[in-house]
Amino acid sequence: MPWHICNKSGPSGPICSTKSEATIMLNLLDPDTKPTLLVVDDTPENLSLLSALLSPHYRVKVAISGQRALEILSAGTRVDLILLDVVMPQMDGYQVMQALQEMPQAREIPVIFLTAKVEESAEAHGLALGAVDYIHKPITPAIVLARVRNHLELKAARDLLHDQNAFLEQEVERRTRENELIQNITIHSLASLAETRDNETGNHILRTQHYVRLLAETLCEHPRFRAELTPKTIDLLFKSAPLHDIGKVGVPDRILLKPGKLDADEFAQMKHHSILGKEAIVHAEEALGVEVEFLRLAKEIACYHHEKWDGTGYPYGLIGDEIPLSARLMALADVYDALISKRCYKAAMSHQEVVPIILAGRGNHFDPDITDAFARIHQQFHEIALRYNDDKGERESNRD
Repeated sequence: MPWHICNKSGPSGPICSTKSEATIMLNLLDPDTKPTLLVVDDTPENLSLLSALLSPHYRVKVAISGQRALEILSAGTRVDLILLDVVMPQMDGYQVMQALQEMPQAREIPVIFLTAKVEESAEAHGLALGAVDYIHKPITPAIVLARVRNHLELKAARDLLHDQNAFLEQEVERRTRENELIQNITIHSLASLAETRDNETGNHILRTQHYVRLLAETLCEHPRFRAELTPKTIDLLFKSAPLHDIGKVGVPDRILLKPGKLDADEFAQMKHHSILGKEAIVHAEEALGVEVEFLRLAKEIACYHHEKWDGTGYPYGLIGDEIPLSARLMALADVYDALISKRCYKAAMSHQEVVPIILAGRGNHFDPDITDAFARIHQQFHEIALRYNDDKGERESNRD
């Protein structure tokens, strides 16, 4: 018995195949995981014929109109491929295709147009809208099955690739987080080693990190700093700040722990810690064999955070903008924290006592614009100092 499929004007002529020939396409998929096809045609006879052809191999859903097809898809029905008639009343296949492209859940579903139109322009238009193939009426069952299978295999391969890419992205993200965690733990361990050698605490690291971030975020819209203080750079500054005094590891205990004033020779050795810090980070970079951006900032901070705006700092006596911005930010943060903290050679000062000292350093010790930013936000510095203070007693004594 020959197969027929109806055009809009009436039944077409016989196709050059029989039902038995259609069965040559084997269903290689597990019956429980059969793909779902959506057949859209306004002619009931066509829907019946295509459903009979396809249902032995696939789950088949039918829609008598373009609008009904969109309703099925909007309801969340899983569909793996759409066979879509072009010539339909009210909403033709091209309009349905355009609507599918606006539906996130449907735009990736492959669409094969079914049409009696043979004009090249009509086919080109459909392909331009996003269709993957064209099947001309009257149909040949074996060809329909072959093309459906081919496009389902392509979709399955594309979905597999998408899933693999998604997995790889998640794995890269997981490993990146893991590496960052290890990196951060290593940074804080090294920084804590340096801090504990002169009786400072890990909270000094936390406080200076947060001071630097606060200053950077306050200044990121300033014309002088806007280009440099991007969100990424601010995060890297926060990450690299704990290494500012890593060079103290190379300073003898007799100097670090001396309760009185350092003599000239001792002070010279103490000043050398900034160069030792830079060299330690350079060695780490060389061992890695790659340039790491946060280590570049860490080198700047470690080496130059004792430089002063007027050129009277160390180790090189840099002046003004010769001092890297990262080090200028840390300079103010470090001095503020040193003043509010108890040291073996000094008592802690209150926030109210420290603020005028910092402001007096404008233009000589500190960058004027950074000092002005501190003047606006110094109360937030105080809040950070209280939040990460070393013990309850000091927290109470520093509260004004």
